[in-house]
Amino acid sequence: MIIRKAGLTDLEEIRLIYQSARKFMSENGNPNQWGNVNPPLSRTEDDLRENNLYVVEYDNDILAVFYYRLGDDPTYKIIYDGSWLNDSAYGVIHRIAVSDKARGKGIAGLCFDFAYSKCKNLKIDTHRDNIPMQRALAKHGFKQCGIIHLANGDERIAFQKSED
Repeated sequence: MIIRKAGLTDLEEIRLIYQSARKFMSENGNPNQWGNVNPPLSRTEDDLRENNLYVVEYDNDILAVFYYRLGDDPTYKIIYDGSWLNDSAYGVIHRIAVSDKARGKGIAGLCFDFAYSKCKNLKIDTHRDNIPMQRALAKHGFKQCGIIHLANGDERIAFQKSED
């Protein structure tokens, strides 16, 4: 398996993975995090243009997609009901989705490990109803830190993993 930057030629496979992830979330008690349209194709195209979108590939087949970059996330400036582990520079992971055929096979962990190899201080958030993601984060050493609010006001549980 390899993790590489996504390209425009991957866009259709990525769109299908996100579509499948929305269906999985809805069927597993989390219909509101991404609803029927998130992330929109325009967001995925922006992620590609920014050169921050990655795919997990095996045998020319894309198994997962995720956003990763170094730098501050404006929605992480204020945290409620807790605190971040530290105030050091960090990397962020967003919009992680695994294909149907790879779900439950530890692929999300590979994405976390990749990001952690790039930066030993990571932040990520997820919806209260996204129990599979919360379990994956705990399994891979992320600590629940508190609550953040997205730009649109939606609440998310914030997690951090740091060697500090």
